[in-house]
Amino acid sequence: MKKEAGSIGDLLAACICMLLMTVLLAAYMDSVRLIAEKTEINQIARKYILRMETVGMLTESDRILLDRELAAAGASGVNLEGTTFDRVGYGEEIVLRIRGKLRNHYGFEEKRVSTAKN
Repeated sequence: MKKEAGSIGDLLAACICMLLMTVLLAAYMDSVRLIAEKTEINQIARKYILRMETVGMLTESDRILLDRELAAAGASGVNLEGTTFDRVGYGEEIVLRIRGKLRNHYGFEEKRVSTAKN
């Protein structure tokens, strides 16, 4: 058997493909992490709209806890403008609107609307 001459081009092509696959995998993992963070914020918003239903508003103590939980989830620049801060009566509409940024770059908005059951 005679040994065939190799080509650096074959090795180079394989290395480039592996490098590109690594870059794609890193981008995919980053996207999955971002989706997980947004899902956590979604669950936090659900928790607080349920609290607001029973009270009829977002109380000051709940607002502080909400800010802490959002910060722990990675949110920054949180804005609650449009949220119901004044007590409403039974059956009236309450709104929880959370706007901010994830990783100081990706903007998000979470809006929940329900009725007061206090």
